[in-house]
Amino acid sequence: MRAAGWAFAVARCYDAFEFMRIGVDIGGTKVAAGLVDATGAITNKVRVPMISSGTSAAGFGAVVDAIEAVFAAAPEARAAVTGIGLCAPGPLDPKRGVVINPPNVPCWRGFPLAAEVERVFGVPARLDNDANAAGLAEVLWGSGQGNASVFYATLGTGVGAGIIFDRKIYHGRTGGAAEGGHVTIDYRGPRCGCGKFGCIEALASGPAIARLAQTRLARGKASRIVELAGTLDNVRTEHVGQAFREGDRIAREVLDEIALLLTVWLGTIVDLLEPDCIVVGGGVAEMMSPYFEQISCTLPKWSINQRAAEIPIVMARYGADAGIAGAASLCE
Repeated sequence: MRAAGWAFAVARCYDAFEFMRIGVDIGGTKVAAGLVDATGAITNKVRVPMISSGTSAAGFGAVVDAIEAVFAAAPEARAAVTGIGLCAPGPLDPKRGVVINPPNVPCWRGFPLAAEVERVFGVPARLDNDANAAGLAEVLWGSGQGNASVFYATLGTGVGAGIIFDRKIYHGRTGGAAEGGHVTIDYRGPRCGCGKFGCIEALASGPAIARLAQTRLARGKASRIVELAGTLDNVRTEHVGQAFREGDRIAREVLDEIALLLTVWLGTIVDLLEPDCIVVGGGVAEMMSPYFEQISCTLPKWSINQRAAEIPIVMARYGADAGIAGAASLCE
């Protein structure tokens, strides 16, 4: 009985790691990694500093340290992991696994990240940007499951997007497709960081929400936003969100306008792609989630497709772990 019990325990342990992948989320200041199983569950998460302004070797060393920390936390996984996925800032070439020249990670210029990870760890490695990968994770394991085509949007400091067709990322001819955050919806609008005018990122990202609130508050009306921020110059997106939850009128007016801008944008996306589902993630998405039903119902006013309201708009499964889950999904 003891031998049988031991064999059963070993089998259970092997099964637990049989379908494991490692997801690695690389940013300008940190590298986060974790084990991801066949259901998309994440365990053994680690976080190490990213050395983004030094040599390419130092930056790569931070990635290696993160992966080794995962193995240290789960030694049984070393022999069972069959792939390592990597999310890194763009621009990059997902087909060749090369990081080209990301502004936030200046240590890498034409760096063959996927090939280097394969060399060190001896398993296949895949590379893509965070929005593409997060969209794939949502289709495989999250809120987009069961849909053939999904448009994924991440709303935060910037606006990112991913297009998933038949459980595969659509990259376009050169890997530059799905830059949904840089779709212009007002050519007379503010200049975006990309150089264009009136991109949805320039109008409805987190910093844009703060700027819109400051403009409204400059008219001198009392608002809980300023009480939370201390001064007008200190107003941030989170202050607008908190004031909105407390019923502040100015905060509601600001988010009403952001909801309209997002509706105009998504109406254009629907006319172009007509996805089965729209999945939205990111910190700003949580703040805007009370508007999802309103946006969906209003889409036909901003889309030639009069069945646009049938497309569900849902909150993403993964929050802060979207990069880890997304990276691991690249190995499916």
